Amino acid sequence: MTRLIFLGPPGAGKGTQAAILAQSLNLAHISTGEILRSAVEAGTPLGQEANTYMSQGNLVPDRVVLGLVQERLENLPDDSQGWILDGFPRNESQARSLDAILAAIAQESYRTLNLDVPDEILIDRLLKRGRQDDSESVVRHRLQVYRDQTAPLIDFYQSRQNLISIDGNAEVTQVTDRIHQAVTQAPAP
Repeated sequence: MTRLIFLGPPGAGKGTQAAILAQSLNLAHISTGEILRSAVEAGTPLGQEANTYMSQGNLVPDRVVLGLVQERLENLPDDSQGWILDGFPRNESQARSLDAILAAIAQESYRTLNLDVPDEILIDRLLKRGRQDDSESVVRHRLQVYRDQTAPLIDFYQSRQNLISIDGNAEVTQVTDRIHQAVTQAPAP
């Protein structure tokens, strides 16, 4: 079984690379944003609870997000060869809670990949996306929020010898090759 957590700042290519790798290795691509939207659309109890927060513009509490992630991990397609968590966890508290969930469902063996891209490249990529809310000041703020809240996970996973850093400053296919090589050649923890 291949189980991966993708880390990296906004614009590093996590979603793109997770989708490519998921397809090539038959892994479930688990994005918390997608899980939230699906649960709300399906009207599940956790989806209804998440919607009460989302409809008011508030962040969905960790307890709800963790419940949704656990539901998704427990209900993988039968033909799935594992999973990729894209965009979760976002902080050390979530990482520790995720570890408890994975231990409870006997899926605790996983690897963490960090896509490393210099800030100036990230800013350029994000501005080229052309989203209305992506001014340079907003992009720089998002990167700072990432550095403050999520980047400490790099040290968290590195201290556990469970981090593979990938140079994400290249063409999509080159980054894909680097990730594929790291995943297929590195021993599982």
